[in-house]
Amino acid sequence: MKKLPGNAMQSASNPSKRGSRRCNPLLRRFCIVWTILLGGLLPVQSQTLFVFDQLTGNPISDVYVFNDSKTKSGLTSQLGLVDISNFPVDEKIHFQHPAYIDFDLDIRAIEGMRFKIPLTEKLHYLEEVVVSANKWETNLNEIPNKIEIIKSKDIVFENPATAADMLASGNEVFVQKSQLGGGSPMIRGFAANKILFVLDGVRMNNAIYRSGNVHNVLQADVNSVESAEVIFGPGTNIYGSDALGGVVDIHILKPKFGKSDKWHTKGNGLARFSTASVEKTLHFDLNISNNKWALLAIVSFSDFNDLKTGTKHNEYAQRPEYVESVNGMDSIVKNSKPDVQKFSGYSQLNFVSKVSNKFSETADWTLSFYLSKTTDVPRYDRLIQYKNEKLKYAQWYYGPQQWLMNSLKINLKGRTKIYNHAVFTLAYQNIKEGRNDRKYRNDWLRKRNELVNIFSLNLDFDKTLPKSSTIFYGIELVHNDVQSTGEEQNRLSGETANISSRYPDGGNRYFTAGAYFSYKKNFQRSPMTFLTGLRYSFTGLNSRFTDTSFYKLPYNEIKLNNSAVTGNAGLVYHPGTLQLSLNFSSGFRAPNLDDVAKIFDSEPGNVVVPNENLKPEYLYNSDLGFSYRFKQGAKVQVNLFYSYLKDAMVRRDFQVDGQDSILYDGEMSKVQAVVNASFARIYGLSFLFDLQLASSLKFTTTLTYLKGTDDQGFALRHAPPLYGSSALVFEKYAFKLALSANYNAEVAFKNLAPTERDKSYLYASDDNGNPYAPAWWTLNLKGSYAFSNKFMATFGIENILDYRYRPYSSGITANGRNFIVAFRYSF
Repeated sequence: MKKLPGNAMQSASNPSKRGSRRCNPLLRRFCIVWTILLGGLLPVQSQTLFVFDQLTGNPISDVYVFNDSKTKSGLTSQLGLVDISNFPVDEKIHFQHPAYIDFDLDIRAIEGMRFKIPLTEKLHYLEEVVVSANKWETNLNEIPNKIEIIKSKDIVFENPATAADMLASGNEVFVQKSQLGGGSPMIRGFAANKILFVLDGVRMNNAIYRSGNVHNVLQADVNSVESAEVIFGPGTNIYGSDALGGVVDIHILKPKFGKSDKWHTKGNGLARFSTASVEKTLHFDLNISNNKWALLAIVSFSDFNDLKTGTKHNEYAQRPEYVESVNGMDSIVKNSKPDVQKFSGYSQLNFVSKVSNKFSETADWTLSFYLSKTTDVPRYDRLIQYKNEKLKYAQWYYGPQQWLMNSLKINLKGRTKIYNHAVFTLAYQNIKEGRNDRKYRNDWLRKRNELVNIFSLNLDFDKTLPKSSTIFYGIELVHNDVQSTGEEQNRLSGETANISSRYPDGGNRYFTAGAYFSYKKNFQRSPMTFLTGLRYSFTGLNSRFTDTSFYKLPYNEIKLNNSAVTGNAGLVYHPGTLQLSLNFSSGFRAPNLDDVAKIFDSEPGNVVVPNENLKPEYLYNSDLGFSYRFKQGAKVQVNLFYSYLKDAMVRRDFQVDGQDSILYDGEMSKVQAVVNASFARIYGLSFLFDLQLASSLKFTTTLTYLKGTDDQGFALRHAPPLYGSSALVFEKYAFKLALSANYNAEVAFKNLAPTERDKSYLYASDDNGNPYAPAWWTLNLKGSYAFSNKFMATFGIENILDYRYRPYSSGITANGRNFIVAFRYSF
């Protein structure tokens, strides 16, 4: 007979609160008070069972509960409750659910567990639900796209420090880092403004999203994430421009309503510490609700010191020296601890509040406020850049970054003539970004600041039709207003002077509009689903140059208007545990303000200038997927894709007023611009294999291969090398342990994109003195244990062998051996 320990876990975090939890230093005492005063157990009637997920503590509905002779049975409710008062006391009670491992206990063992039954989830349950594919809940086996689902339990167990680390933890998305306070996902050969970032249904991509690497995913507090989904490729038509490589769709915790008019309070707290960056994280969330109102408040604070690398191999990735100012004079100082990456640390504060109200059983609204703010974030890759064998910069940092968003979401349910469900989302965003740099032994600190105001409106509908058909349709309107300024200040005298701004200084307007229609058909006589859809997109850009004294451009205004129709058609055949999918899709990305109108130094000796003739780029994509789950507890999944990019936007040599070089920030620089290449090709595959070795032991592995080249045969910058992960996972009751290996293949010089070759200081040198990215692998251990139904500890050792390595295209070396410990408390 299987027997559980009496302290088996009810909750790794409260059922309605997922992910890690922390509070800032100002709330520390408040967290402690809540911990002491609100520590009661969940009340459960003596003959009523509570069935929950053993890792997250979330209640499990529709669990089939029955006795040995099957004379008594029942199903758990949405709260995970089921009454067993009439079950025979001399027979075992069995628990079955298609997503969880079968389980049985006798009454005595159940009483010893205080009628709280934890279940363990099976490997990759096929009938998972996703919302990113069409903005409404849809069974995963009805979607022809490859989609990665990141669940709350994954976030709890992996303990990622940021949202970028969360995406990387599944080892299906490659993440580049220019600095510790960063993380730019690469998906299917695309990154930055060619990947769409969506948070709680609101488009985050804005007019100044760069084409290089974008780190704005850190705006999402990983400790407040309820779930995340990654769509690979442009396989769905509902998102419009920017979704070429895919869509990152993140869902923050929602307010949870109570079941009666009585007010209830629930909450979670987290404290986490890791050694490589001396990370200190605190989180706290509080939900107060009744059956009409729900209020949610979330506070998270993280502080990171300078990141320490490994101590073995790849000496090129050390930090041998740095610039220090002594008595007003810059000096290059030898680093006594070259494995400590000096001036890489930063801090971040996140706050979220949400208020929800039910108009009726068919209507509710949610008003949300989000704030993310950082200290200065050093751009580490620039701090290790050399010129004439000396460090080029004394300072280079992003000024305090701030992102603020208000949103109002109205949900309507009910079978009307035009919809079954409707969602109206109105949002406002305010973004402040700043870039600050000072060259070695130069007393002038350059400051370039941007202020972006964004207004957006989304209307989304679905409607069920006869014969198992559903339509999805909606519109999206987004307006960006961008102000850009430039100033330099003498650090000794305080004197200031104007310098060129990053974007046109006379005002910038960027407007996008789109309308989509999608159709889904589930065939009644065959286990098959057909999906298709179209989207019309329009973009308009207007930018003005007021001060032209810094650069002489042949124009003082840029106006662009672009439109496109994109679509997709896919078929999924899903009999039993087999799934075959085929999908054809097209994508579109209109040039934004950053593509068309900015002036900046891209790498040593080069300056990028505006190009008023830049056109949109179009992607034509095909996907083929295969998935099969064996009866023996194994699953294999293979996805292949091929993409053809027309009029690809790439950076090439350029001329301004007949000149191929101009003076930029006091340095003669070669002129480049973003232009339309004739085409680019990208293809690849992903492989996933899971095997249940025993009831409590499983093996899993993922592998991704990509290849991308442009019309001149050069490698694409955002096509990473072969990468993957393999893991052994032991999970039994309240204890889980995973031993994993992550690995990346080498990128030889011939396979480096030209823009990467120009940044040789970030790479190792081969036998010919050319830059290349060495292969690497790490060994890691993660674990968790639930001491009670309220208190849980997670722990880990990353990079056990303490290898020193720098991931492809990254500007900062990865952490060395890193010990992590976190404690979570729910009340």
